[in-house]
Amino acid sequence: LQSHLAIGKVSFQLKALRIFPSNFKCQIRGHRVSPPQNFTGYESIKQQYSPQIPEYFNFAEDVLDVWAEKEKKGEKGSNPAFWWVNDRKQEVRWSFEELGFHSRRLANVLSGACGLNQQDRVFLVLPRVPEWWLVNVACLRTGTVLLPGTSQLTARDILHRLQTSGARCVITDESLAPLLDAVASQCSSLQHKILVSPTKREGWKNFGDLVRNASSDHECVKTRSDDPMTIFFTSGTTGSPKMTQHSHSSYGIGLTVNGRYWLDLTERDVLWNTSDTGWAKSAWSSVYAPWIQGACVFIHHMPRFDSHTVLETLSSYPISTFCTAPTAYRMLVQEDMSRYFNLQHCLCAGEPINPEVMEKWRSATGLDIYEGYGQTETVLIAGTFKGMKIKAGAFGKASPEYDVQVVDEAGNVLPRGVEGNLGIRVKPHKPFSLFTEYTGDPDRTAECYVGDFYLTGDRAVMDEDDYLWFVGRADDVILSAGYRIGPFEVENALIEHQAVAESAVVSSPDPIRGEVVKAFVVLTAEYKSQDQDQLKKELQMYVKKVTAPYKYPRKVEFVEQLPKTVSGKIRRVELRNKEWGRS
Repeated sequence: LQSHLAIGKVSFQLKALRIFPSNFKCQIRGHRVSPPQNFTGYESIKQQYSPQIPEYFNFAEDVLDVWAEKEKKGEKGSNPAFWWVNDRKQEVRWSFEELGFHSRRLANVLSGACGLNQQDRVFLVLPRVPEWWLVNVACLRTGTVLLPGTSQLTARDILHRLQTSGARCVITDESLAPLLDAVASQCSSLQHKILVSPTKREGWKNFGDLVRNASSDHECVKTRSDDPMTIFFTSGTTGSPKMTQHSHSSYGIGLTVNGRYWLDLTERDVLWNTSDTGWAKSAWSSVYAPWIQGACVFIHHMPRFDSHTVLETLSSYPISTFCTAPTAYRMLVQEDMSRYFNLQHCLCAGEPINPEVMEKWRSATGLDIYEGYGQTETVLIAGTFKGMKIKAGAFGKASPEYDVQVVDEAGNVLPRGVEGNLGIRVKPHKPFSLFTEYTGDPDRTAECYVGDFYLTGDRAVMDEDDYLWFVGRADDVILSAGYRIGPFEVENALIEHQAVAESAVVSSPDPIRGEVVKAFVVLTAEYKSQDQDQLKKELQMYVKKVTAPYKYPRKVEFVEQLPKTVSGKIRRVELRNKEWGRS
């Protein structure tokens, strides 16, 4: 926490206190339905939503600074823009004005001390600490392109991202700095390393020192709406992770549909989204969607998800809106739910949610869970909105941002009730909120489009009421506990172990995570006689070491051979169907 305090004292309110008195109670009795705050029903959303895309747009200047000005004029309530807590009940709270003050100082660091120019790339790997949000806003102010990464990255992951992106600057903490140092010499474009830490490290600039000594006077650069703003690395079924590029308008304006309609936020709301800072969902619901609406972004600095901590936090702070992964809800409903919450709206995204979990949550809290569906490449594609009937197992109706259809392999729209590829219409006009491209990879960009549609890679069915039902991945990407895992990355790690002749990685059902990584492994001759239980553990530990730990195979099965096509390609679909009991 000292690293946060090192920035300056102007706006940090660090307190060890409870938000409510110990006898505070907001007891849940029966089923509660919160009426929409920004619309009257699904049809009204489609009528209201009509975004205007100016030639120039910058989220920091055109949204955040506007809210700061409203604060100065007394036209906004007392809710902070940002509210951070940790397990010791310590807090950091910023108004929009204070967020602007600190982010302008950091912007001067990026453009001054680091000499970064507009559209230079900044690689950011930090956990849920306040500095992560400051870097996000400072990059907007300087027009530099932000590349977020999860703290679970390995040295190999980091090397790939730095070399592929050509990032000139990296910002991280003490835990990742040694890995950066191990690969920095192989990254010719990397010129600046900034450390978020109260201590010094040779070869690194100290974040706190830089910001503390910087001026708070900074003029936001002028960015076009279609200029690159951020790049997320996202896993695919083949090859290395792709660089998914978004523009200033695609997220900065496009996520209005998330904040105003799906999350249904106002400036009176406090939103807690539990996503890891390395994923696009964090940009969705911890930056753009809430701040578009002037809502408070609430963050708990949990190194790992802990059900008890989550329930304690929900009962201790005035959180009105809660968004987390279905896996988290599965874990929460197994706990003692006899708590008192201030919650008004609960949502989930990242993977399908089990209807039984939704019912258990509703029984315990009186609240429904509203499901949302989208991708790193998009904003909200579909979801259940307030006022809609919730059909258990369906993930709702199309977002007003997109014309969503179920199509065949040629891009022809299929009849209701017929399974097909979930697509977004891109002709005659491509939606501005769709990603720009997979940077540096025109072939994989082109593969996403068939006929008049962008294909999400998911299979779905649309019923007679226009509700969408998830069937599964059209490709082999695994969605486990909200993480998107490409089998190629895990198989690459496994094949490096001398015991592995070949392997195939697929999803396997799991009651907590929804699905987990399972590896079918063909052993080399000299390892076939070894203790298989011990060998499974060894392979799991090996994968944890050479790639991000969340990707390791929680299940391992040794087989004599893998099913293959005539041309020798592994038939993962056969293995996946076996796991899921499909013929």
